[in-house]
Amino acid sequence: MGIKKTVRIGDIEIGAGGKIVLFSGPCVIESAESALESAKAIKKIAQEAGMPFVFKASFDKANRSSARSFRGPGIKEGLKILQEIKNETGVYVISDIHSIEQVEPASKVLDVIQIPAFLCRQTDLLLEAARSGKPVNVKKGQFMSPDEMKNVADKIVSEGNEQIILTERGTSFGYNTLINDFRGFVKMAEAGYPVVFDATHSVQCPGGMGDSSGGESRFVAPLSRAAAAVGCDGLFIEAHRDPSKARSDGPNMVRISDLAGLLNDVKKIERAVRI
Repeated sequence: MGIKKTVRIGDIEIGAGGKIVLFSGPCVIESAESALESAKAIKKIAQEAGMPFVFKASFDKANRSSARSFRGPGIKEGLKILQEIKNETGVYVISDIHSIEQVEPASKVLDVIQIPAFLCRQTDLLLEAARSGKPVNVKKGQFMSPDEMKNVADKIVSEGNEQIILTERGTSFGYNTLINDFRGFVKMAEAGYPVVFDATHSVQCPGGMGDSSGGESRFVAPLSRAAAAVGCDGLFIEAHRDPSKARSDGPNMVRISDLAGLLNDVKKIERAVRI
């Protein structure tokens, strides 16, 4: 998909024809114990598949459908938990920020700062994230075309930070439905940065359950295989021990025990298309 810059996350390289990187973990930090357990389990699966791994969990889900929905432990406790996970497992971590004030404390712990899809055009937030010097992963808004993500990247570059990752997470199609146009991967890659496929949010049904979002997790595996075939640089797959009991995004998450088979399929496709 064209010539792309290599972004470094510690000793992991993403882009420029390197290995597909896995970004995975529960949607939100439900407890310190469950987050650590998930990180250890996914790390083992990723290692066995030969896939570089970055642990993902949100300390605050600020864009829940309902005010009654669980948001997570908050930034102070959440960052403490993520730091403990880094210390105990040696994995790198990524999480969302939602305001300029969160950038400084988050950058002291996070190895990648993530900008949520709904905030991908918020210029001041992008600039502050860029000034942190950390790699910045920006989710493409469901309301935006792939070509528009170059403008987003240019805002980050304006602060001298070229450590940029762009993530596809589906496009709004009517109400409560998202679809993926795989031409978008090629178009976003033309901006010159690594492109990640968010497989679990792409099968989300936003607001589909009235006061929460639904999802169709059965489509995660086939869409992940398709993204690998197109040439994505990373896969973003939220995973949980028991999605039916997850406190956020359960209907579109993958069961951790199902990850190994999916990653093995992806690696076979990766080898076939990158020889």
